[in-house]
Amino acid sequence: MATDSAISLKIRTALAEYLKRDPAMILITQHLRDDLGLDSMAVIELLYRIEETFDLQIPDQDLVGLTTVGHVVSYVEKRLGKTASPPPAMKPAKPSKSKSKRKS
Repeated sequence: MATDSAISLKIRTALAEYLKRDPAMILITQHLRDDLGLDSMAVIELLYRIEETFDLQIPDQDLVGLTTVGHVVSYVEKRLGKTASPPPAMKPAKPSKSKSKRKS
């Protein structure tokens, strides 16, 4: 998935609507409280909207780790089973075939 996934766009759009801003001005790196000025109630309201939008439930113990827009996007992608560019599967190294002659 690209860095601007459908999930990222929906989350940034929800934030933009709440903050009455352009979604393009909401960056993945922004901190929900420090950069966007959300208080505790606003963060909870936003996460409630995200729960409804993506039909998932965010347990209270997970709320602590959701501090930036990027954390929220990654969390939702992970919960929906859609990780952004999963690492390629490691293939076992093939032994190199040397054409040198062995001495018996």
